[in-house]
Amino acid sequence: MFHKKSIEQLMFESNETGEGTLKRSLSSVNLVALGIGAIIGAGLFSLTGIAAAENAGPAVTISFALAAFACAFAGLCYAEFASMIPVAGSAYTYSYATMGEFMAWVIGWDLVLEYALGAATVAVSWSRYLLELLNKYNIDLPHELIVSPWETMKLGDGTVIDGGIINLPAIFIVSILSLVLIRGTQGSANMNNFLVILKVAVVLMFIILGWSHINPDNYVPYIPENTGKFENFGWSGISTGAAVVFFAFIGFDAVSTAAQEAKNPQKGMPIGILGSLVVCTILYVLFAHVMTGLVNYKDFAGDAKPAATAFAMTGYTYLQDALIIAILAGYTSVILVMLMGQSRVFYTMAKDGLLPKFFAAVHPSFRTPWKTNLFFLVFVSLFAGFVPVSDLGHMVSIGTLFAFTLVCIGIMVLRKSLPDAVRPFRTPWVPFVPVMGIIVCVYLMYTLPAESWLRLLIWMTIGVVIYFIYGKKHSKVRELRNGKIIEKERE
Repeated sequence: MFHKKSIEQLMFESNETGEGTLKRSLSSVNLVALGIGAIIGAGLFSLTGIAAAENAGPAVTISFALAAFACAFAGLCYAEFASMIPVAGSAYTYSYATMGEFMAWVIGWDLVLEYALGAATVAVSWSRYLLELLNKYNIDLPHELIVSPWETMKLGDGTVIDGGIINLPAIFIVSILSLVLIRGTQGSANMNNFLVILKVAVVLMFIILGWSHINPDNYVPYIPENTGKFENFGWSGISTGAAVVFFAFIGFDAVSTAAQEAKNPQKGMPIGILGSLVVCTILYVLFAHVMTGLVNYKDFAGDAKPAATAFAMTGYTYLQDALIIAILAGYTSVILVMLMGQSRVFYTMAKDGLLPKFFAAVHPSFRTPWKTNLFFLVFVSLFAGFVPVSDLGHMVSIGTLFAFTLVCIGIMVLRKSLPDAVRPFRTPWVPFVPVMGIIVCVYLMYTLPAESWLRLLIWMTIGVVIYFIYGKKHSKVRELRNGKIIEKERE
């Protein structure tokens, strides 16, 4: 259970070429765009108002800065791993090199919660904004086909839909993007670049056009006095606000799943991971500052579309549709990167023998793990079409934080076990940075509802059963090690 893959073995695998391997086609710019594509989405356009109204007030800008600071600890650890071990698989691969096969399986199985369910979560939000746009033009889809059976949804015209049959728009976007990924990584990256440019342009438009309409009175008081509850305003409210908006930063680690498709991974991976974090943090703080300047933070209570509410105060009402379209573009790029990250994790696990060969099949023309993409087209569609968005969101958060925690632990293990290994990028101030990353991630996991912990336990139990039934018996690392032992015994 604790067999490890050596750095040399991982590097050999990453440098393999030809049939059955992934194509190296991503530049540093592509990698930064992948990071931004995965980060800017549902978190910015929906959680900002909630955190301002319930937790931090105008000081939600400080909450964003704190959340970014927390992400930076994990980001620095990811950057060292990604430059040392430029192999597809992200935290799964890093765990295999530091903590052994069983922990690698645990983290690989856990990443399904982050990437696959993350894509499903955003797909549900995507469908809601699409319906909002269609509703403006009096285009109504059958209610039974736009919401899951266990969910209630309120349309822009006030219509309340209390449960349907299936969320078809969410399934539609997942299916289209899965097919785009099958066509090729470079084409997917080009599409993502376009979507990132579009949504960053709209975020900048919101900041620039909104800046001149800011009402300074809305910033008074900048840090509202605490109400007596820990999470309601004051400095404690700012901290809770950071935990709330942390979801807005999830996704930067998706860059590391594409390491085996980067042209120069030793240089490009740290740039992609840390560069996307820096760019998004700056945009987030400015966006939050303008939003709370346009509308008093109290007015965002219960508002599911705070960005649209704030933008209406600028007077540029004719641009409202453009804003919704840009948000749809933003969500699209998030789903695209999440689906890509998930397929690369399962591809790597299958290459190691822990999953069936089906998941490692590479298309002869496109050089993409096409069968894995098709599998997750169905898997993610089922969750997007039938599971309530709130349940999906909590599962994504706890799965991601668990992955971050193990990566931080892995850096300390690797510094002890391989102190002299070549590190193109070194995480600074070890063990301070990884220890702080662990503390922050565990604290944020602690703040999540008990139901999230129960679902995590059930999901991980299923994963452990699959490992002992299939993965352990078919592990290529185990077969290689056992083969060497038998050979030595013969000698």
